[in-house]
Amino acid sequence: MTPSIWQILLVVLLVVILFGRGKISSLMGDVAKGIKSFKKGMSEDPDEQAKVEDRKDAPIDVTPQARKDEA
Repeated sequence: MTPSIWQILLVVLLVVILFGRGKISSLMGDVAKGIKSFKKGMSEDPDEQAKVEDRKDAPIDVTPQARKDEA
């Protein structure tokens, strides 16, 4: 039992009525950005990615600097 073309068109029409064309368009744009970001992440050099991850784990010095007028 496969859906006929009329059933598919009815579902598409209901989706457009409920969400509007603008919302669907922006949603598809967000999906495209996500796909591009994923492809970019997959194409990056793994060695470079490892270097970035190593820098994330490095300790950060957050000690406040002494002011000149206090010393």
